Amino acid sequence: MKDAALTHGHTHHIENQPEELKDYNAYLSDTALQEAVRREGAAWCIEELTQFGALMGNSETIKLGYQANEYPPRLKTHDHLGRRIDEVEFHPAYHQLHEIDRQYAIHAGPWNNPGKGAHVKRAALGYMMNQVEASHCCPTTMTYASVPLLRDYPELAKIWLPLISNEFYDPRNLPIEQKKGASLGMAVTEKQGGSDVYANSTQAKAIGESGPGKKYQLIGHKFFVSGCMADAFTMLAQTEKGLSCFLVPRFKEDGSKNPMEIQRLKNKMGNIANATAEVELRGAMGWLIDEEGKGLQTIIKAIAYNRFDCISGSAAGMRQATIQAIHHCQNRFVFGKKLSEQVLMQNVLADLILESEAATAFAFRMARAMDEVENNQEQRHFIRLGTAVGKYWICKRVAGHAYEAMECIGGSGAMEGHMMPRLYREAPINAIWEGSGNVQALDAINTIMRSKESKNMLLAELNLAKGKNIIYDHYLEKLLPLLTPNSQMEFNARKIIGKVALAMQASVLLCANNELISEAFCLSRLTDQEHYLYGSLPEAIDCQAIIKRAAINA
Repeated sequence: MKDAALTHGHTHHIENQPEELKDYNAYLSDTALQEAVRREGAAWCIEELTQFGALMGNSETIKLGYQANEYPPRLKTHDHLGRRIDEVEFHPAYHQLHEIDRQYAIHAGPWNNPGKGAHVKRAALGYMMNQVEASHCCPTTMTYASVPLLRDYPELAKIWLPLISNEFYDPRNLPIEQKKGASLGMAVTEKQGGSDVYANSTQAKAIGESGPGKKYQLIGHKFFVSGCMADAFTMLAQTEKGLSCFLVPRFKEDGSKNPMEIQRLKNKMGNIANATAEVELRGAMGWLIDEEGKGLQTIIKAIAYNRFDCISGSAAGMRQATIQAIHHCQNRFVFGKKLSEQVLMQNVLADLILESEAATAFAFRMARAMDEVENNQEQRHFIRLGTAVGKYWICKRVAGHAYEAMECIGGSGAMEGHMMPRLYREAPINAIWEGSGNVQALDAINTIMRSKESKNMLLAELNLAKGKNIIYDHYLEKLLPLLTPNSQMEFNARKIIGKVALAMQASVLLCANNELISEAFCLSRLTDQEHYLYGSLPEAIDCQAIIKRAAINA
Protein backbone atom coordinates (compact mmCIF):
# COMPACT_ATOMS: atom_id res chain seq x y z
CA MET A 1 0.00 0.00 0.00
CA LYS A 2 2.85 2.33 0.91
CA ASP A 3 4.67 1.48 -2.35
CA ALA A 4 1.54 2.18 -4.41
CA ALA A 5 1.17 5.55 -2.76
CA LEU A 6 4.78 6.43 -3.53
CA THR A 7 4.25 5.44 -7.16
CA HIS A 8 1.50 7.97 -7.48
CA GLY A 9 3.49 10.71 -5.78
CA HIS A 10 1.84 10.52 -2.37
CA THR A 11 4.69 10.85 0.11
CA HIS A 12 3.12 12.29 3.24
CA HIS A 13 2.57 9.42 5.66
CA ILE A 14 2.32 10.17 9.35
CA GLU A 15 4.21 7.33 10.95
CA ASN A 16 6.14 6.91 14.18
CA GLN A 17 4.69 10.13 15.61
CA PRO A 18 3.01 9.74 19.02
CA GLU A 19 -0.53 11.01 19.45
CA GLU A 20 -1.20 13.89 21.83
CA LEU A 21 -1.26 12.92 25.50
CA LYS A 22 -4.90 13.26 26.54
CA ASP A 23 -7.87 11.58 28.19
CA TYR A 24 -6.07 10.38 31.29
CA ASN A 25 -6.63 11.01 35.00
CA ALA A 26 -4.13 13.59 36.25
CA TYR A 27 -4.55 12.33 39.82
CA LEU A 28 -4.73 8.57 39.43
CA SER A 29 -1.84 8.59 36.97
CA ASP A 30 0.46 10.51 39.33
CA THR A 31 1.82 8.20 42.01
CA ALA A 32 3.97 10.90 43.62
CA LEU A 33 0.96 13.24 43.94
CA GLN A 34 -1.22 10.53 45.47
CA GLU A 35 1.47 9.68 48.00
CA ALA A 36 1.97 13.35 48.90
CA VAL A 37 -1.75 13.93 49.42
CA ARG A 38 -2.03 10.95 51.77
CA ARG A 39 1.25 11.67 53.55
CA GLU A 40 0.51 15.33 54.21
CA GLY A 41 -2.99 14.92 55.58
CA ALA A 42 -5.59 15.17 52.82
CA ALA A 43 -6.58 11.54 52.26
CA TRP A 44 -10.14 12.54 53.11
CA CYS A 45 -10.59 14.32 49.75
CA ILE A 46 -9.31 11.61 47.39
CA GLU A 47 -12.70 11.17 45.75
CA GLU A 48 -12.89 14.85 44.79
CA LEU A 49 -9.27 14.89 43.62
CA THR A 50 -9.94 11.83 41.47
CA GLN A 51 -12.92 13.59 39.91
CA PHE A 52 -10.84 16.70 39.29
CA GLY A 53 -7.98 14.63 37.88
CA ALA A 54 -10.31 13.16 35.25
CA LEU A 55 -11.40 16.67 34.31
CA MET A 56 -7.81 17.94 34.04
CA GLY A 57 -6.73 15.06 31.81
CA ASN A 58 -9.77 15.35 29.58
CA SER A 59 -9.03 16.40 26.00
CA GLU A 60 -11.61 19.21 26.11
CA THR A 61 -10.08 20.76 29.22
CA ILE A 62 -6.59 20.47 27.74
CA LYS A 63 -7.93 22.27 24.66
CA LEU A 64 -9.04 25.20 26.83
CA GLY A 65 -5.41 25.72 27.87
CA TYR A 66 -4.30 25.91 24.26
CA GLN A 67 -7.11 28.30 23.29
CA ALA A 68 -6.51 30.68 26.19
CA ASN A 69 -2.91 31.12 25.00
CA GLU A 70 -3.54 31.09 21.26
CA TYR A 71 -5.92 34.04 21.60
CA PRO A 72 -4.24 36.44 24.07
CA PRO A 73 -6.06 39.23 25.93
CA ARG A 74 -6.86 42.51 24.14
CA LEU A 75 -7.05 45.95 25.72
CA LYS A 76 -9.90 48.37 25.03
CA THR A 77 -9.13 51.69 26.67
CA HIS A 78 -12.24 53.51 25.36
CA ASP A 79 -15.69 52.61 24.10
CA HIS A 80 -17.11 53.76 20.75
CA LEU A 81 -18.29 57.02 22.32
CA GLY A 82 -14.84 57.91 23.62
CA ARG A 83 -15.54 57.05 27.25
CA ARG A 84 -12.67 55.58 29.22
CA ILE A 85 -13.47 51.94 30.09
CA ASP A 86 -10.04 50.25 30.57
CA GLU A 87 -11.41 46.83 29.76
CA VAL A 88 -9.50 43.70 28.73
CA GLU A 89 -11.17 41.10 26.53
CA PHE A 90 -10.30 37.40 26.90
CA HIS A 91 -11.04 34.29 24.90
CA PRO A 92 -14.00 32.32 26.37
CA ALA A 93 -11.60 29.48 27.25
CA TYR A 94 -9.89 31.76 29.78
CA HIS A 95 -13.19 32.35 31.54
CA GLN A 96 -14.07 28.65 31.46
CA LEU A 97 -10.83 27.81 33.26
CA HIS A 98 -11.62 30.38 35.94
CA GLU A 99 -15.11 28.92 36.32
CA ILE A 100 -13.51 25.55 37.09
CA ASP A 101 -11.19 27.20 39.63
CA ARG A 102 -14.22 28.68 41.39
CA GLN A 103 -16.25 25.48 41.22
CA TYR A 104 -13.48 23.59 43.03
CA ALA A 105 -12.65 26.52 45.36
CA ILE A 106 -9.00 26.81 44.33
CA HIS A 107 -9.41 30.54 45.00
CA ALA A 108 -10.55 30.22 48.63
CA GLY A 109 -10.98 26.62 49.78
CA PRO A 110 -8.73 26.69 52.90
CA TRP A 111 -10.36 29.91 54.12
CA ASN A 112 -13.89 28.62 53.58
CA ASN A 113 -13.25 25.21 55.13
CA PRO A 114 -10.09 25.34 57.27
CA GLY A 115 -8.74 22.25 58.96
CA LYS A 116 -6.39 19.33 58.50
CA GLY A 117 -5.31 18.97 54.90
CA ALA A 118 -7.19 22.04 53.60
CA HIS A 119 -4.13 23.68 52.07
CA VAL A 120 -2.86 20.29 50.90
CA LYS A 121 -6.14 19.68 49.07
CA ARG A 122 -5.96 23.12 47.45
CA ALA A 123 -2.33 22.54 46.49
CA ALA A 124 -3.31 19.28 44.77
CA LEU A 125 -6.11 20.96 42.84
CA GLY A 126 -3.87 23.84 41.81
CA TYR A 127 -1.06 21.45 40.92
CA MET A 128 -3.29 19.65 38.44
CA MET A 129 -4.83 22.84 37.05
CA ASN A 130 -1.39 24.37 36.48
CA GLN A 131 -0.55 21.43 34.26
CA VAL A 132 -3.43 22.38 31.97
CA GLU A 133 -2.88 26.14 31.94
CA ALA A 134 -0.62 28.02 34.32
CA SER A 135 -1.03 31.69 33.48
CA HIS A 136 -4.71 32.08 34.43
CA CYS A 137 -3.78 30.66 37.85
CA CYS A 138 -2.08 33.96 38.73
CA PRO A 139 -5.35 35.89 39.35
CA THR A 140 -6.70 32.88 41.25
CA THR A 141 -3.61 32.90 43.47
CA MET A 142 -3.84 36.61 44.17
CA THR A 143 -7.51 36.28 45.14
CA TYR A 144 -6.64 33.42 47.50
CA ALA A 145 -3.72 35.37 49.00
CA SER A 146 -5.81 38.50 49.64
CA VAL A 147 -8.02 36.91 52.27
CA PRO A 148 -5.49 37.03 55.16
CA LEU A 149 -5.08 40.75 54.48
CA LEU A 150 -8.75 41.64 54.52
CA ARG A 151 -10.25 39.45 57.22
CA ASP A 152 -8.71 41.52 60.04
CA TYR A 153 -10.54 44.67 58.88
CA PRO A 154 -14.30 44.33 59.38
CA GLU A 155 -15.24 47.32 57.20
CA LEU A 156 -13.44 45.86 54.18
CA ALA A 157 -14.11 42.20 54.99
CA LYS A 158 -17.87 42.75 55.17
CA ILE A 159 -17.96 44.05 51.60
CA TRP A 160 -15.34 41.94 49.89
CA LEU A 161 -14.91 38.55 51.54
CA PRO A 162 -18.37 37.13 50.71
CA LEU A 163 -17.81 37.92 47.02
CA ILE A 164 -14.21 36.74 47.03
CA SER A 165 -14.92 33.43 48.73
CA ASN A 166 -18.07 32.28 46.94
CA GLU A 167 -18.28 29.89 43.97
CA PHE A 168 -19.36 32.47 41.38
CA TYR A 169 -16.94 33.65 38.72
CA ASP A 170 -18.12 37.00 37.41
CA PRO A 171 -15.81 38.65 34.85
CA ARG A 172 -18.06 41.64 34.15
CA ASN A 173 -16.52 45.10 34.44
CA LEU A 174 -19.05 46.48 36.91
CA PRO A 175 -19.18 48.05 40.38
CA ILE A 176 -18.88 45.45 43.12
CA GLU A 177 -22.48 45.98 44.24
CA GLN A 178 -23.66 44.62 40.87
CA LYS A 179 -21.55 41.46 40.83
CA LYS A 180 -22.06 37.86 41.99
CA GLY A 181 -18.37 37.22 42.65
CA ALA A 182 -15.13 39.15 42.88
CA SER A 183 -11.42 38.65 42.32
CA LEU A 184 -8.44 40.57 43.67
CA GLY A 185 -5.09 41.44 42.12
CA MET A 186 -1.85 43.01 43.34
CA ALA A 187 -0.08 46.16 42.19
CA VAL A 188 3.29 46.48 43.88
CA THR A 189 6.10 46.90 41.35
CA GLU A 190 7.18 50.29 40.02
CA LYS A 191 9.68 50.83 37.25
CA GLN A 192 12.21 52.72 39.34
CA GLY A 193 12.33 50.17 42.15
CA GLY A 194 11.51 46.64 41.09
CA SER A 195 12.32 44.43 44.07
CA ASP A 196 13.26 47.54 46.07
CA VAL A 197 9.68 48.45 46.97
CA TYR A 198 10.84 51.13 49.40
CA ALA A 199 11.87 53.09 46.31
CA ASN A 200 8.21 53.20 45.19
CA SER A 201 7.10 56.75 44.42
CA THR A 202 3.29 56.38 44.29
CA GLN A 203 1.81 58.80 46.83
CA ALA A 204 -1.27 58.37 49.00
CA LYS A 205 -3.00 61.13 50.98
CA ALA A 206 -5.88 60.71 53.39
CA ILE A 207 -9.22 62.19 52.41
CA GLY A 208 -10.35 63.40 55.77
CA GLU A 209 -9.48 61.16 58.72
CA SER A 210 -6.42 58.93 58.34
CA GLY A 211 -5.85 55.40 59.65
CA PRO A 212 -6.76 51.76 58.96
CA GLY A 213 -9.92 51.36 56.92
CA LYS A 214 -9.98 55.05 55.97
CA LYS A 215 -10.12 56.48 52.46
CA TYR A 216 -7.02 57.79 50.64
CA GLN A 217 -6.24 59.21 47.22
CA LEU A 218 -3.40 57.57 45.24
CA ILE A 219 -1.31 59.15 42.47
CA GLY A 220 1.45 57.21 40.70
CA HIS A 221 2.37 54.49 38.23
CA LYS A 222 2.44 50.69 38.60
CA PHE A 223 4.72 48.89 36.16
CA PHE A 224 3.50 45.29 36.47
CA VAL A 225 -0.14 44.70 37.40
CA SER A 226 -1.07 41.06 36.84
CA GLY A 227 -4.70 40.12 36.60
CA CYS A 228 -5.44 43.69 35.67
CA MET A 229 -9.19 43.03 35.32
CA ALA A 230 -9.53 42.18 39.00
CA ASP A 231 -12.26 43.98 40.93
CA ALA A 232 -9.76 45.47 43.35
CA PHE A 233 -6.02 45.48 44.02
CA THR A 234 -3.82 45.38 47.07
CA MET A 235 -1.35 48.15 46.43
CA LEU A 236 1.66 49.83 48.04
CA ALA A 237 2.00 53.61 48.20
CA GLN A 238 3.90 56.18 50.23
CA THR A 239 2.24 58.16 53.02
CA GLU A 240 3.81 60.62 55.45
CA LYS A 241 4.73 57.66 57.65
CA GLY A 242 6.23 55.59 54.82
CA LEU A 243 5.24 52.68 52.62
CA SER A 244 1.66 51.60 53.27
CA CYS A 245 -0.81 49.03 51.94
CA PHE A 246 -4.16 49.87 50.33
CA LEU A 247 -7.15 48.18 48.78
CA VAL A 248 -7.97 50.00 45.53
CA PRO A 249 -11.19 48.95 43.71
CA ARG A 250 -11.95 49.42 40.01
CA PHE A 251 -15.02 51.51 40.84
CA LYS A 252 -15.66 54.20 43.43
CA GLU A 253 -18.45 54.09 46.00
CA ASP A 254 -20.80 56.11 43.77
CA GLY A 255 -20.43 53.56 40.95
CA SER A 256 -18.18 55.75 38.80
CA LYS A 257 -14.92 54.41 37.42
CA ASN A 258 -11.94 54.74 39.74
CA PRO A 259 -9.21 56.64 37.82
CA MET A 260 -6.85 53.69 37.27
CA GLU A 261 -5.92 53.91 33.60
CA ILE A 262 -4.39 50.93 31.81
CA GLN A 263 -1.61 52.31 29.64
CA ARG A 264 -0.74 49.09 27.85
CA LEU A 265 -0.66 45.32 28.22
CA LYS A 266 2.77 43.80 28.66
CA ASN A 267 4.05 41.77 25.70
CA LYS A 268 5.41 38.85 27.74
CA MET A 269 7.36 35.84 26.51
CA GLY A 270 5.15 33.56 28.60
CA ASN A 271 2.17 33.73 30.92
CA ILE A 272 0.24 34.77 27.83
CA ALA A 273 -3.35 34.18 28.89
CA ASN A 274 -2.93 36.36 31.98
CA ALA A 275 -3.21 40.08 31.23
CA THR A 276 -0.40 42.07 32.84
CA ALA A 277 -0.54 45.83 32.49
CA GLU A 278 1.04 49.18 33.25
CA VAL A 279 -1.45 51.26 35.20
CA GLU A 280 -1.56 54.99 35.86
CA LEU A 281 -3.20 56.09 39.12
CA ARG A 282 -4.72 59.52 38.63
CA GLY A 283 -6.17 60.19 42.04
CA ALA A 284 -7.58 56.70 42.55
CA MET A 285 -9.56 56.04 45.75
CA GLY A 286 -8.18 53.41 48.08
CA TRP A 287 -8.68 52.18 51.65
CA LEU A 288 -5.76 51.75 54.03
CA ILE A 289 -5.06 48.21 55.25
CA ASP A 290 -3.21 48.10 58.60
CA GLU A 291 -1.22 51.08 59.91
CA GLU A 292 0.57 53.67 57.80
CA GLY A 293 4.24 52.78 57.30
CA LYS A 294 3.66 49.03 57.69
CA GLY A 295 2.95 48.36 54.03
CA LEU A 296 5.62 45.77 53.38
CA GLN A 297 4.92 43.84 56.61
CA THR A 298 1.24 43.87 55.67
CA ILE A 299 1.44 42.79 52.06
CA ILE A 300 4.04 40.10 52.79
CA LYS A 301 1.17 38.14 54.37
CA ALA A 302 -0.27 37.81 50.87
CA ILE A 303 3.04 37.50 49.05
CA ALA A 304 3.94 34.45 51.18
CA TYR A 305 0.94 32.60 49.74
CA ASN A 306 1.76 33.83 46.25
CA ARG A 307 5.29 32.46 46.64
CA PHE A 308 3.95 29.09 47.72
CA ASP A 309 1.87 28.92 44.56
CA CYS A 310 5.00 29.74 42.57
CA ILE A 311 6.62 26.66 44.14
CA SER A 312 3.68 24.31 43.56
CA GLY A 313 3.11 25.78 40.08
CA SER A 314 6.72 25.12 39.12
CA ALA A 315 6.47 21.57 40.47
CA ALA A 316 3.35 21.16 38.33
CA GLY A 317 5.23 22.39 35.27
CA MET A 318 7.92 19.79 35.93
CA ARG A 319 5.32 17.04 36.18
CA GLN A 320 3.63 18.00 32.91
CA ALA A 321 6.97 18.30 31.08
CA THR A 322 8.00 14.92 32.49
CA ILE A 323 4.92 13.04 31.34
CA GLN A 324 5.09 14.70 27.93
CA ALA A 325 8.66 13.42 27.55
CA ILE A 326 7.83 9.92 28.83
CA HIS A 327 4.75 9.66 26.61
CA HIS A 328 6.74 10.59 23.53
CA CYS A 329 9.61 8.26 24.29
CA GLN A 330 7.31 5.30 24.99
CA ASN A 331 5.60 5.74 21.63
CA ARG A 332 8.52 6.69 19.37
CA PHE A 333 10.83 4.15 17.71
CA VAL A 334 14.47 4.97 16.93
CA PHE A 335 17.09 2.52 15.66
CA GLY A 336 14.69 -0.39 16.02
CA LYS A 337 13.67 0.27 19.64
CA LYS A 338 11.40 2.58 21.56
CA LEU A 339 13.18 5.71 22.73
CA SER A 340 12.25 4.73 26.28
CA GLU A 341 14.22 1.47 25.81
CA GLN A 342 17.41 3.34 24.92
CA VAL A 343 19.62 3.25 28.00
CA LEU A 344 20.88 6.84 27.73
CA MET A 345 17.34 8.14 27.27
CA GLN A 346 16.33 6.12 30.34
CA ASN A 347 19.06 7.96 32.24
CA VAL A 348 17.66 11.33 31.14
CA LEU A 349 14.01 10.46 31.81
CA ALA A 350 14.73 9.04 35.25
CA ASP A 351 16.72 12.15 36.10
CA LEU A 352 13.83 14.41 35.07
CA ILE A 353 11.48 12.30 37.20
CA LEU A 354 13.69 12.61 40.28
CA GLU A 355 13.72 16.40 39.90
CA SER A 356 9.96 16.46 39.48
CA GLU A 357 9.19 14.18 42.41
CA ALA A 358 11.51 16.09 44.74
CA ALA A 359 9.84 19.37 43.81
CA THR A 360 6.39 17.88 44.37
CA ALA A 361 7.34 16.40 47.74
CA PHE A 362 8.78 19.76 48.87
CA ALA A 363 5.68 21.69 47.79
CA PHE A 364 3.28 19.43 49.64
CA ARG A 365 5.42 19.43 52.78
CA MET A 366 5.08 23.22 52.77
CA ALA A 367 1.32 22.91 52.21
CA ARG A 368 1.10 20.77 55.36
CA ALA A 369 3.00 23.45 57.30
CA MET A 370 0.41 26.00 56.12
CA ASP A 371 -2.32 23.77 57.56
CA GLU A 372 -0.48 23.26 60.84
CA VAL A 373 0.19 26.94 61.47
CA GLU A 374 -3.41 27.45 62.62
CA ASN A 375 -2.72 25.33 65.70
CA ASN A 376 1.04 25.78 65.95
CA GLN A 377 2.30 29.29 65.43
CA GLU A 378 5.90 28.05 65.44
CA GLN A 379 5.21 26.74 61.95
CA ARG A 380 5.30 30.39 60.82
CA HIS A 381 9.07 30.31 61.23
CA PHE A 382 9.35 27.15 59.15
CA ILE A 383 7.07 28.57 56.46
CA ARG A 384 9.02 31.82 56.30
CA LEU A 385 12.30 30.01 55.66
CA GLY A 386 10.96 27.07 53.67
CA THR A 387 9.00 29.24 51.26
CA ALA A 388 12.06 31.35 50.45
CA VAL A 389 14.21 28.23 49.97
CA GLY A 390 11.64 26.53 47.74
CA LYS A 391 10.88 29.68 45.76
CA TYR A 392 14.60 30.08 45.07
CA TRP A 393 15.44 26.50 44.15
CA ILE A 394 12.40 24.87 42.57
CA CYS A 395 11.33 27.89 40.56
CA LYS A 396 14.86 28.23 39.22
CA ARG A 397 15.23 24.54 38.35
CA VAL A 398 12.07 24.31 36.25
CA ALA A 399 13.42 26.18 33.20
CA GLY A 400 16.30 23.74 32.62
CA HIS A 401 13.93 20.88 33.29
CA ALA A 402 11.49 22.08 30.63
CA TYR A 403 14.28 22.45 28.09
CA GLU A 404 15.56 18.92 28.71
CA ALA A 405 12.07 17.47 28.39
CA MET A 406 11.64 19.33 25.12
CA GLU A 407 14.91 17.88 23.85
CA CYS A 408 13.67 14.37 24.69
CA ILE A 409 10.78 14.97 22.32
CA GLY A 410 12.97 16.50 19.64
CA GLY A 411 11.87 18.77 16.81
CA SER A 412 8.14 18.19 17.20
CA GLY A 413 8.43 19.25 20.84
CA ALA A 414 9.68 22.67 19.74
CA MET A 415 6.68 23.23 17.45
CA GLU A 416 3.81 25.52 18.36
CA GLY A 417 0.77 23.32 18.83
CA HIS A 418 2.71 21.04 21.14
CA MET A 419 2.46 21.79 24.85
CA MET A 420 6.23 22.01 25.39
CA PRO A 421 6.82 25.52 23.94
CA ARG A 422 4.19 26.90 26.32
CA LEU A 423 5.71 25.04 29.28
CA TYR A 424 9.16 26.32 28.32
CA ARG A 425 8.04 29.95 28.04
CA GLU A 426 6.14 29.67 31.29
CA ALA A 427 9.04 28.11 33.18
CA PRO A 428 11.09 31.26 34.09
CA ILE A 429 8.10 33.31 35.20
CA ASN A 430 7.66 31.91 38.71
CA ALA A 431 11.36 32.43 39.43
CA ILE A 432 11.18 36.12 38.51
CA TRP A 433 8.02 37.49 40.04
CA GLU A 434 7.19 37.64 43.73
CA GLY A 435 10.89 38.15 44.37
CA SER A 436 13.58 36.81 42.03
CA GLY A 437 16.44 34.44 42.86
CA ASN A 438 18.74 36.84 44.69
CA VAL A 439 15.84 38.21 46.74
CA GLN A 440 14.82 34.71 47.85
CA ALA A 441 18.36 33.51 48.56
CA LEU A 442 19.14 36.60 50.63
CA ASP A 443 15.79 36.38 52.42
CA ALA A 444 16.56 32.78 53.37
CA ILE A 445 20.11 33.60 54.47
CA ASN A 446 18.97 36.56 56.56
CA THR A 447 16.27 34.43 58.16
CA ILE A 448 18.85 31.78 59.11
CA MET A 449 21.19 34.43 60.54
CA ARG A 450 18.60 36.48 62.40
CA SER A 451 15.84 34.07 63.40
CA LYS A 452 16.87 31.44 65.90
CA GLU A 453 13.37 29.98 65.71
CA SER A 454 13.48 29.52 61.93
CA LYS A 455 16.93 27.97 62.02
CA ASN A 456 15.90 25.57 64.78
CA MET A 457 12.78 24.56 62.86
CA LEU A 458 14.92 23.90 59.79
CA LEU A 459 17.37 21.76 61.77
CA ALA A 460 14.51 19.83 63.35
CA GLU A 461 13.10 19.15 59.89
CA LEU A 462 16.44 17.96 58.53
CA ASN A 463 17.09 15.79 61.59
CA LEU A 464 13.92 13.80 60.89
CA ALA A 465 15.75 11.93 58.16
CA LYS A 466 18.99 11.31 60.05
CA GLY A 467 19.99 7.69 60.08
CA LYS A 468 17.89 6.77 57.04
CA ASN A 469 20.65 7.19 54.46
CA ILE A 470 24.41 7.39 54.99
CA ILE A 471 24.90 9.75 52.03
CA TYR A 472 22.31 12.12 53.51
CA ASP A 473 23.97 11.96 56.93
CA HIS A 474 27.36 12.91 55.46
CA TYR A 475 25.74 15.70 53.45
CA LEU A 476 24.09 17.08 56.57
CA GLU A 477 27.41 17.06 58.44
CA LYS A 478 28.97 19.21 55.73
CA LEU A 479 25.94 21.51 55.49
CA LEU A 480 25.59 22.48 59.14
CA PRO A 481 28.84 24.52 59.37
CA LEU A 482 27.67 26.57 56.37
CA LEU A 483 24.69 27.75 58.41
CA THR A 484 26.87 29.42 61.03
CA PRO A 485 26.70 33.22 60.51
CA ASN A 486 29.80 34.68 58.92
CA SER A 487 30.88 37.65 56.80
CA GLN A 488 30.71 35.68 53.51
CA MET A 489 27.18 34.32 53.84
CA GLU A 490 25.62 36.94 51.60
CA PHE A 491 28.22 36.34 48.87
CA ASN A 492 27.62 32.59 49.07
CA ALA A 493 23.86 32.83 49.55
CA ARG A 494 22.90 31.00 46.37
CA LYS A 495 25.31 28.15 47.01
CA ILE A 496 24.20 27.71 50.62
CA ILE A 497 20.48 27.92 49.98
CA GLY A 498 20.78 25.54 47.05
CA LYS A 499 22.35 23.01 49.41
CA VAL A 500 19.64 23.65 52.00
CA ALA A 501 16.99 23.05 49.33
CA LEU A 502 18.52 19.72 48.34
CA ALA A 503 18.72 18.68 51.99
CA MET A 504 15.07 19.59 52.58
CA GLN A 505 13.97 17.70 49.48
CA ALA A 506 16.03 14.67 50.50
CA SER A 507 14.60 14.77 54.02
CA VAL A 508 11.00 14.74 52.79
CA LEU A 509 11.71 11.92 50.32
CA LEU A 510 13.53 9.83 52.93
CA CYS A 511 10.74 10.29 55.46
CA ALA A 512 8.26 9.18 52.78
CA ASN A 513 9.95 5.77 52.95
CA ASN A 514 10.10 5.20 49.20
CA GLU A 515 13.59 3.78 48.81
CA LEU A 516 13.50 3.75 45.01
CA ILE A 517 13.16 7.55 44.79
CA SER A 518 14.92 8.66 47.98
CA GLU A 519 18.01 6.50 47.46
CA ALA A 520 18.32 7.62 43.83
CA PHE A 521 17.89 11.26 44.81
CA CYS A 522 20.57 11.10 47.50
CA LEU A 523 22.97 9.18 45.28
CA SER A 524 22.57 11.61 42.38
CA ARG A 525 22.19 14.95 44.21
CA LEU A 526 24.05 14.71 47.53
CA THR A 527 27.38 13.19 46.50
CA ASP A 528 30.47 14.82 45.08
CA GLN A 529 29.57 13.51 41.64
CA GLU A 530 29.14 16.28 39.06
CA HIS A 531 25.49 16.74 38.17
CA TYR A 532 25.35 19.76 35.93
CA LEU A 533 23.22 18.22 33.19
CA TYR A 534 20.32 15.80 33.21
CA GLY A 535 21.20 12.27 32.17
CA SER A 536 24.27 11.82 34.37
CA LEU A 537 22.79 9.44 36.95
CA PRO A 538 25.05 6.84 38.60
CA GLU A 539 24.87 3.30 37.22
CA ALA A 540 23.43 1.92 40.45
CA ILE A 541 20.08 3.68 39.91
CA ASP A 542 17.17 1.62 38.54
CA CYS A 543 16.05 3.99 35.80
CA GLN A 544 13.46 1.63 34.34
CA ALA A 545 11.65 1.28 37.66
CA ILE A 546 11.61 5.05 38.15
CA ILE A 547 10.17 5.59 34.66
CA LYS A 548 7.51 2.93 35.20
CA ARG A 549 6.46 4.66 38.42
CA ALA A 550 6.06 8.09 36.79
CA ALA A 551 4.42 7.04 33.51
CA ILE A 552 0.73 7.60 32.86
CA ASN A 553 -1.07 4.53 34.19
CA ALA A 554 -4.70 5.56 34.37
